Amino acid sequence: MIRIGKKRLWASFFCFTAFFFLLVTLQVVLELGQSERKIKVSSLQDGSLKLEEQQKHAYQFFNKQELYSNTRRVLDADRYPILLWWSPLTGETGRLGQCGQDVCFFTIKRTYQHNHMTRAFLFYGTDFNIDSLPLPRKRHHDWALFHEESPKNNYKLFHKPTITLFNHTATFSRHSHLPLTTQYLEGIEVIKSLRYMVPLQKKNSLRKGLAPLVYVQSDCDPPSDRDSYVRELMSYIQVDSYGECLHNRDLPQHLKNPASMDDGNFYRILAQYKFILAFENAVCEDYITEKLWRPLKLGVVPVYYGSPSITDWLPSNKSAILVTRFSHPRELAHYIKALDTNDQEYEAYLEWKVKGAISNQRLLAAIQERKWGVQDITQDNYIDVFECMVCNRVWENIRRHKKGLSPRRWNAQVNHLSCPKPEAFLFSSPNIRWTSLQEMWIPSFEQSKKEAQALRQLVERNMNFTAQEFWTLVFKEET
Repeated sequence: MIRIGKKRLWASFFCFTAFFFLLVTLQVVLELGQSERKIKVSSLQDGSLKLEEQQKHAYQFFNKQELYSNTRRVLDADRYPILLWWSPLTGETGRLGQCGQDVCFFTIKRTYQHNHMTRAFLFYGTDFNIDSLPLPRKRHHDWALFHEESPKNNYKLFHKPTITLFNHTATFSRHSHLPLTTQYLEGIEVIKSLRYMVPLQKKNSLRKGLAPLVYVQSDCDPPSDRDSYVRELMSYIQVDSYGECLHNRDLPQHLKNPASMDDGNFYRILAQYKFILAFENAVCEDYITEKLWRPLKLGVVPVYYGSPSITDWLPSNKSAILVTRFSHPRELAHYIKALDTNDQEYEAYLEWKVKGAISNQRLLAAIQERKWGVQDITQDNYIDVFECMVCNRVWENIRRHKKGLSPRRWNAQVNHLSCPKPEAFLFSSPNIRWTSLQEMWIPSFEQSKKEAQALRQLVERNMNFTAQEFWTLVFKEET
């Protein structure tokens, strides 16, 4: 009986311990769920589903715990400036963030708009709209813009009247306060890696069943007009096109889901080719996506069209073929055909990778000096760093005020987010077809200039305005 009693006692103890452990685990899971960053998956289908915003990793829950759990207690103390995500990129209703020695309160709750501790409003560019803005804007209210996307997502941001409304910026431009130019490159070792590289002898053998060029796009007819170029190029050289745009070759069934664009098996298919057509969806300085980095990772020569400043970011002087150096697709096709039959000339484009020698000091410095990581749980992501940049600057002015000094002012410049008007390729004949460039992108760009000017006028009035007032002013500008 005594043994049975002890067994029951031990059993009860273990049951209680297990129950307590489950409760603690559940609490941790719930806390983690609340502290995660919002994952914004772009459905642009620009060759793959892109994870535009990195997830707030679990490790950060333990390393960056909230300083207080009671929000009211925190705010009543009047100790921490409030930074309000006006167009939410995170889902956090309230969190104290540690930024070096500075602490700020981050929230998406608009009820804090008029709180006397509110110092900055944070905007995510893709979701920036005129439906409601934090007006009137007080002297101590900074506006901060985070926008890593293509201009097609919100054209009015790419004009001087709008971009200069902001004090702090994080964009793909090297000139912004927090440059995100290398946002699609995990690190230098990734492009130096030979993991997926297929030997040239095998590539030559595979050429019996594969075209020299491969194209994978499912966002058809974007502002860069890339499909028009590739369509013309196909008249002079064979191109295998796996995406929805100019489709002529099927992927295996298990890789047809856009989410498979970062799958190792998909990489192995692309790695068999000699050249990849790497065309961005828009032509903007420093707007560089996985279109460039993917072929460099795989040991395939990119045939690149996009950022006019691309030579500033290539791993070596001879690592990509630049479309803009050819007057017509016919010339480009002729050049690629010549490389396809000349192993020595072709291998010259991969020499940097085989030797693991990256000569571009700008690229090396950008990766080494950036304060955020890509798919790296040991580093902050760029949203964290953006928030802390604004937090540190807000605190700098608080300290200046206490010393009786005038506040320091940061202002966005035109080159923090600027893209030229979309243009058709020179070889294109206007009589061939009425392209989406003429139907949509050029008119959209032209109207966005009027929208930017109207927005500027209304914001400078520093009063709330309606959508009707905005559009009335836009159309007034057109008359």
